[in-house]
Amino acid sequence: MHAYRSHTCADLNASNVGDQVRLSGWVHRVRDHGGVLFIDLRDHYGITQVLADEDSPVFAEVEKLRSEFCIRIDGKVLARDESLVNPKLPTGEVEVFIQDMEVLGASEELPLIVFGDQEYPEETRLRYRYLDLRREEMQSNITLRSDVIASMRKRMWDQGFREYQTPIITASSPEGARDFLVPSRLHPGKFYALPQAPQLFKQLIMVSGFDKYFQIAPCFRDEDPRADRSPTDFYQLDMEMSFVEQQDIFDTIQPVVQGVFEEFGGGRKVDTEWEQISYKDSALWYGTDKPDLRNPIKMQVVSEHFRGSGFAIFANLLEQDGTEIRAIPAPTGGSRKFCDRMNKFAQGEGLPGMGYIFWRDGDDGMEAAGPLAKNIGPERTEAIRQQLGLGVGDAAFFLGGKPDAFERVAGKARTVIGDELGLTDTDRFAFAWIVDFPMYEADEDTGDIDFSHNPFSMPQNLEDLDGHPLSVLGYQYDLACNGYELISGAIRNHKRDVMFKVFEKAGYGAEEVEKRFGGLARAFQYGAPPHGGCAAGIDRIVMLLADESNIREVMMFPMNQRAEDLMMGAPSEPTNEQLRELSLRVIEAPKE
Repeated sequence: MHAYRSHTCADLNASNVGDQVRLSGWVHRVRDHGGVLFIDLRDHYGITQVLADEDSPVFAEVEKLRSEFCIRIDGKVLARDESLVNPKLPTGEVEVFIQDMEVLGASEELPLIVFGDQEYPEETRLRYRYLDLRREEMQSNITLRSDVIASMRKRMWDQGFREYQTPIITASSPEGARDFLVPSRLHPGKFYALPQAPQLFKQLIMVSGFDKYFQIAPCFRDEDPRADRSPTDFYQLDMEMSFVEQQDIFDTIQPVVQGVFEEFGGGRKVDTEWEQISYKDSALWYGTDKPDLRNPIKMQVVSEHFRGSGFAIFANLLEQDGTEIRAIPAPTGGSRKFCDRMNKFAQGEGLPGMGYIFWRDGDDGMEAAGPLAKNIGPERTEAIRQQLGLGVGDAAFFLGGKPDAFERVAGKARTVIGDELGLTDTDRFAFAWIVDFPMYEADEDTGDIDFSHNPFSMPQNLEDLDGHPLSVLGYQYDLACNGYELISGAIRNHKRDVMFKVFEKAGYGAEEVEKRFGGLARAFQYGAPPHGGCAAGIDRIVMLLADESNIREVMMFPMNQRAEDLMMGAPSEPTNEQLRELSLRVIEAPKE
């Protein structure tokens, strides 16, 4: 017999009754039934109930066991009494009478309990992550992650892609976040960077004549943490193709992502028709570039109904350049109680409030109610109702000003309204491509122009670069799902002269482009093919599939919210010898 096990803790069933078996695993819990000790023995695969009574030659040793002892047992498989069968367990028809036992690893008193649903602070869970990972939910999440990655790989290979690895130590490049720098011992005063993405290398792979590339790529970004973003590193399904247009990328990646969600979505509906929505329309309709389309609410501009109206706040606002009034329809939200609650929500978000109108039955039929309705009169309120397609029992909320100032709150309000009124279909994965991103944005204070998205994208309307750079759109696209960005990508700029011109508009002179991206710029001199691609965030995809709200629940060894590894003690202070080797000196941060 094998030194540790003849079966896993998920293998045994009624067909094994009478067999001599050997199992190894952890003591999940112990139940003392007056001279009979029942133990749930757990391994990665499942749980088997084992027991010992005073007739067992190792009963005294079994009595000493505590939770999370790692043990090996030898015993005989017995059938459970019919009334004691546990249908929730694959092994629930049987139990094993312990005839011999060895403690493989004793356990000290536990800082967190593996059995049960007790809640522990995140700091405790991350400090003792190896214990936290023993819990059934975490075992399931991490196994799901592994299965999702395996499925992605197979689906990419099935479409004719091959996986190539790109360097981990490289040069710095602008990907929208801070680099993690690595000092060079051989070149004092110079630094490598951990790649924020394989962006430049995958483009160079296309220039090198490889037609299709993908990789499960580790990426490193020194970012502020969020529930859906790691502050240090993450993994993405990275892909690139030559001789393609934007639609080719969509047609290639959709079967991969859709297939993964159908395979691992637990029966939830997966949309197969993926809309393409412009960045401009997405901001207008949903207040975000990663809309949750499970929520059917679509915001609309209603400025004309308030221009010159009796509601002075909006009427005066509309006399200023760049302002507008937007309405958030709220089907079934037509009660003063709900409207007051949403008004309070807006105040909590830093706005003075949120105007509203709701429609109800009146003495002479349907009537509009609320402060706005009284100020603008029945004709205007009726025109608003008809534009929004609302009726009795419905409401609409209004925000005004420059869109940049209220768009975020409007988008958040739309989400809250959809959730509170039960309009959002929570049993569904809804996808949309967001397209036509602006290439540039202007700093509000200085007016300086910088890239708003991926700087290596091909501009759509090149002729506007000189006179109207802020109107230039890029062949850039994101895939949104249930309010999260899952994919970002672009058709790349493969023309050297256009590359220099695009960077020049963002304040990067030719000398700096050569210095920072010389490898790519030089490569474009030698017959670069048109190419494009995208990257899908694996951590975020698994988070959605596992129905988790925090990305750390699907990562094996994540950092905490302060980008610290409490388990391994990172970041740590270097020794003086290490600093000397690297020609570095640490300067203390100024005291606040």
